Amino acid sequence: MPPTGPTRPTRTALRVCPLCEATCGLTLTIEGTRVTGARGDRDDVFSKGFICPKGASFGELDADPDRLRTPLIRVDGELREATWDEAFDLVAARLPALVEAHGPQSVGVVLGNPNVHTMAGALYPPVLLSVLRTRNLFTASTLDQMPKHVSSGLLFGDALAIPVPDLDRTDHLLLLGANPLDSNGSLCTAPDFPGKLKALRGRGGTLTVVDPRRTRTAKIADRHLAIRPGTDALLLAALVHVLFDERLTDPGALAGHLEGLDELRAAVGDFTPEAVAAACDLGADEIRTLARELAAAPTAAVYGRIGSCTVEYGTLASWLIDVLNVLTGNLDRPGGALFPLSATDRAPRPAGPGKGFALGRWASRVGGHPEAKGELPIAVLAEEIETPGEGRIRAVIALAANPVLSAPDGSRLDRALDGLDFMVSVDPYLNETSRHADVVLPPPPPSQSAHFDFSFNGFAVRNQARYSPPAVPLAAGLMDESEILARLVLAVGGPHGVDPSAVDDQVIDRVLTKAVADPLSPVHGRDAKELAAELTGTGGPQRRLDLMLRLGPYGDGFGADPAGLTLARLVEQPHGVDLGPLKPRIPGLLKTRSGRVELFPAPIAADLPRLREALAERPASLVLVGRRHLRSNNSWMHNVPTLNGGSNRCTVQVHPEDAERLGLADGGAARVTTGAGEITIPVEITDTVRKGVVSVPHGWGHDRPGTRMAVAHARPGVNVNQLLDGSLRDPLSGTSVLNGFPVELAPERPVETSTPA
Repeated sequence: MPPTGPTRPTRTALRVCPLCEATCGLTLTIEGTRVTGARGDRDDVFSKGFICPKGASFGELDADPDRLRTPLIRVDGELREATWDEAFDLVAARLPALVEAHGPQSVGVVLGNPNVHTMAGALYPPVLLSVLRTRNLFTASTLDQMPKHVSSGLLFGDALAIPVPDLDRTDHLLLLGANPLDSNGSLCTAPDFPGKLKALRGRGGTLTVVDPRRTRTAKIADRHLAIRPGTDALLLAALVHVLFDERLTDPGALAGHLEGLDELRAAVGDFTPEAVAAACDLGADEIRTLARELAAAPTAAVYGRIGSCTVEYGTLASWLIDVLNVLTGNLDRPGGALFPLSATDRAPRPAGPGKGFALGRWASRVGGHPEAKGELPIAVLAEEIETPGEGRIRAVIALAANPVLSAPDGSRLDRALDGLDFMVSVDPYLNETSRHADVVLPPPPPSQSAHFDFSFNGFAVRNQARYSPPAVPLAAGLMDESEILARLVLAVGGPHGVDPSAVDDQVIDRVLTKAVADPLSPVHGRDAKELAAELTGTGGPQRRLDLMLRLGPYGDGFGADPAGLTLARLVEQPHGVDLGPLKPRIPGLLKTRSGRVELFPAPIAADLPRLREALAERPASLVLVGRRHLRSNNSWMHNVPTLNGGSNRCTVQVHPEDAERLGLADGGAARVTTGAGEITIPVEITDTVRKGVVSVPHGWGHDRPGTRMAVAHARPGVNVNQLLDGSLRDPLSGTSVLNGFPVELAPERPVETSTPA
């Protein structure tokens, strides 16, 4: 007979998935307080039931036994479990004293990309930075998307004004260095990206993919151009040249809002298709045909991601992508590339000149590397810790960051972190970076946290808003991530020990005081304290969300528009509120000093000769590119058993002809070397990579001692970033070159054995 006993009640709860940028709606099955299943929410206004393997594994990740459940503090060199009060008391005792002795620049803050997947990660780091007063901010952006922020800042005056392809209405989509069938999209929040691409082709549209690998996305394209890695900017410059040369430019409604058109035309004069063909390894006729098709399409959108960003000319490529959209009349129009308007964005204002965007307002202490968007290149963190002198980083606060794996030369950073005076990590795992911390503060599993996508709604292909309350109650002994970060703010900046809601109250008071004094605000002239009393929500983060919604572009303005958006309305509509398709926003969103789209800004003009020199360079015989897998998100999915296995492998992919030339065997081991490092990795022979290219995935290398990630450690893979020393960077954005760099490949050396005498 089957065992008998009390049965746990089963119910369902809705939750927006926080595991990648697609932000799909999930329906969770919950037994007691445990998530036992996840499926797509068919009624979700945005994702309409789509789900990927990461979302389906939500329950397994949520219940991962390796997640930390209690704070850790370092005592006599060893990490031991502690109470929350002990952990924050230690922070309050050490960090303010260190800042008092050595100044605010003695602290570095490192933000990993999981921060943008949580409410707390969006709301509290700016407050923490304001109380620390440090300029030493390092984030995952300089390993990923900073070129796009810089190019948008220079073009539009706002580093967050990033246009996204209007996937549901475009007639021709050109993708460069993007593989959304595996990544689910990036800086383009689009649930069911694969379905949208198939729908594009189904309505007679054209999909062109530029990628050195025949990715899953490239396989469904109408045209796949297997470009030589790192030359995207040359191809794009040639496309712009053809548009000018053949008089195919037609900016349409933007014509009266452009500046620098003549200078741009002159600047691309040398980038003919014939001039770039050899460097790109593409035919000049192919390039001309692509330019003509973009110009002739009823609507078109050009979109580039990791493969076009994390290269030597990442900012130039990002700039040229939007230049192409402008010149073909496809920027800021339906079917082209449009600017989303998030529910928590600032409400639109009258068009006019702004403050513009500046680069290099300060520089790093050791190497003099300029800031971009308030951040320093994460690749220089190690030297800022190691190098003696005034202003040396002596303490690090790492929020959901694992730069030992994600940044170049993790071994050097590994050693540098050991030399810190103090370190705090907010992380659910003891991983390759957090193992160095003196205090580890673990947030709860995602099922126990409220959710709203502050960041990704700003890149969404349709305007919408969705809020998820916690699916299960906060477990005993755990602390909500918002409270963790609020208490961290108070421990660092004081007053330590007061109710953490004081942090949210201060932010709310500051925002409302400014709003009631603003003649363009819907609450101008009203009483800030009375407005604060109207905010709803179960805690400080919810009240702050309600505030942002009510003052935002769709908000009720605290009663000015009774039909407007509030947190209460989102709670009443758990499948979300659809706010409609993207609409043109120029000139209102422009913040340049001229009040126009500045097509040829000075920093771009100064960097363009470097690209011109690349026309004469002899390409390396073998270069490396990264790759993503549908069941990975950088390094933070490898401890989930169902996601770590099968085809999700850490191998070096090699073309059959290169493998034969180099004497490599499928399944054998190979040494990949550069002047900066060497790794040994299994070989996977495949014709999905073009000749002269090898591919190694990013985010592996879970073999360091002192971690507590059993699944990842058992199948560690190798860290491709050990091939880089961090010196290769895009100069405008400070972004590390992670793709298209030269390598050498050879069979693993046989183990030498000595013969007994």
